[in-house]
Amino acid sequence: MILLPEKIRVALLVNGALHRVAQRDNLPAPDPVPLLKLFNPCGAATWLASELGEDGDTLFGLADLGFGCPELGHFSLNEIASVRLPLGLRIERDQHFSSHHPLSLWTQTARRLGSLTWAEMSLKRNGGVPNRNGRA
Repeated sequence: MILLPEKIRVALLVNGALHRVAQRDNLPAPDPVPLLKLFNPCGAATWLASELGEDGDTLFGLADLGFGCPELGHFSLNEIASVRLPLGLRIERDQHFSSHHPLSLWTQTARRLGSLTWAEMSLKRNGGVPNRNGRA
């Protein structure tokens, strides 16, 4: 399976370039939606990416390795692609993933719930609309 199809690669590169321009020009950082979801088919690790660096390897987004503390930051596509799992499996791309929620909402929801999986269920169920407690 191709982890990063060309169409998604280009969109991630554009988001990364927009972020760099905002930093250079002292503008507010953009808050794009995640465009790529990678996951471990044998475990809880999940990554959402919204940007790709100029090097073509450094992704920016939300990583959840299954320890209950999703983290926003940079991760290497090459390192993720090199992971070898039991039975010859590898990290996979969720081919059906799409979102209209910005990365900041994903991050807030995943941290509150302790997992990207729970955040995805919550955002799908509630549509990102806060409930009575002001939470998505």
